[in-house]
Amino acid sequence: MIVWINGPFGGGKTQTAYELRRRLPGSVVCDPEHLGFGLHRMLPPALRGDFQDLPVWRQGVSDMLDLAARNHPGTVLVPMTVTEPVYFAETVGRLRELGHDVRHFSLLATRETVLRRLRERGLGHLLGVLAGKNAPLRRESFAVRRLDTCLERLRTPEFTTHLWTDSLTVPEVADRIATTCRLPLSPSTDGAFRGRLRRVGVGLRHIRFD
Repeated sequence: MIVWINGPFGGGKTQTAYELRRRLPGSVVCDPEHLGFGLHRMLPPALRGDFQDLPVWRQGVSDMLDLAARNHPGTVLVPMTVTEPVYFAETVGRLRELGHDVRHFSLLATRETVLRRLRERGLGHLLGVLAGKNAPLRRESFAVRRLDTCLERLRTPEFTTHLWTDSLTVPEVADRIATTCRLPLSPSTDGAFRGRLRRVGVGLRHIRFD
């Protein structure tokens, strides 16, 4: 099974994927962003736009996930924002055409909730303390610029299953996904402090400086 976790940038996709991996034996996270970042490094800076616009990225994502799902015995977890219907068809749709059981979830939240999460992820919380909670999200400008479009498109029926996360913790989001997919998720035993530390660790490991 492939579990594709969609949602706006800063919507909790990566945190949810790693929470599922932690509690689902044999599962693996396969992040299509890594392919996109690699393609960016191969291009001159002036040609680096949105890597999803590159046909080779969409083809490569479906090829690599097909390879992973056919040869890995556990669940393949894919945290990736895709809001263009054509690109969705060329990735999620193509994997389904290849015979894979792809369970797709769009993690949705209000604009205010997503902006708060963007401030908190990675080093954002520390920067917020130093610069004030209303400091502009300069490092997250791409995510903020795309936020309204992401939320609007992901609400459409094409991008079901919809999961509203405003009032849910990361473990609770993982529980909802696992229940829908009938995956044998182990219970979460983290307290509030330990869970926070774990999420900060995931955020720090996914900070990008290029």
